[in-house]
Amino acid sequence: MFDSLSDRLGSIFEGLTKRGALSDKDVVEALREVRRALIEADVALEVVRSFTDRVRSKAVGAEVVKSIRPGQMVIKIVHDELVSMLGSDAEPI
Repeated sequence: MFDSLSDRLGSIFEGLTKRGALSDKDVVEALREVRRALIEADVALEVVRSFTDRVRSKAVGAEVVKSIRPGQMVIKIVHDELVSMLGSDAEPI
């Protein structure tokens, strides 16, 4: 399950990083694909909505550091939100 999700997210983000500049429409389309991938991975709909809303609010209109491309900035925002949502510390079972 995680390999499939990882592959799907990887292909979405690869498309973002190939672009020089991103529009709001590009971000919305990428988040739509992320939403689909998470739902197909059986992530709860409320969690998916909350996650994509947080990413969208940070990504749209985000100040982009000059040393990176806008697509890389969106990937960083998604990564940070995933870490925040899942937790940064591993808990033993």
